Amino acid sequence: MIARKIPIQKKVLIENDRLAGVIRAELTERGIISLNLVSSPGSGKTSLLEKTIGALGTEINMAVIAGDVQTENDADRLKRAGGKIVWPVVTGGACHLDARMVGRVLDELNLNGLDILFIENVGNLVCPSNYDLGEDMKVILVSVTEGDDKPLKYPAMFRKSSVMIINKIDLRDYCEFDIERVKENALRINGGLRIFELSCRTGEGLDSWFDWLKKLSRNP
Repeated sequence: MIARKIPIQKKVLIENDRLAGVIRAELTERGIISLNLVSSPGSGKTSLLEKTIGALGTEINMAVIAGDVQTENDADRLKRAGGKIVWPVVTGGACHLDARMVGRVLDELNLNGLDILFIENVGNLVCPSNYDLGEDMKVILVSVTEGDDKPLKYPAMFRKSSVMIINKIDLRDYCEFDIERVKENALRINGGLRIFELSCRTGEGLDSWFDWLKKLSRNP
């Protein structure tokens, strides 16, 4: 009998999905909402988390797993912003976080009383789309300094996301970026996307994001 060959990548994803299921079950049991933030490099994931920690740190119990390829710079920024539970994960070159990495962190964290777990993924719109981290939702960030065709170029990530944030709208008059077009392109791929338009620099639109998080934390 000839053994059936299973590609290594498929085996890796099967094991990842199994671990993600374990993570999701534990977080759900504890009533913790988990959000996986994904984007291209420089779209503003860390800036958004800094603003969120500063605005809601006394209202919502938050933890952040901060993924990075080589440094702990983002985690250090979030700690300076007031993050009480911030855990860096340096992938050593890997282009994404996986469920094994997240699971190892959760084994070390005190999850008691936690409302929201943010997972700041590595800046990449390709590899992270394949890896379930046990999150409730993927939150994808784009910025007006990028192309408004991002949803068409990376459809898998937009299809698997529940929320899209358009950041840096304070620069919209200086960039060849059509906000209505990027929303149209994204909704063509995923008609259920919740969309926020905001600027982490000026604060415009951030209140809508904060209000949504507060409602989310009260109704896990």
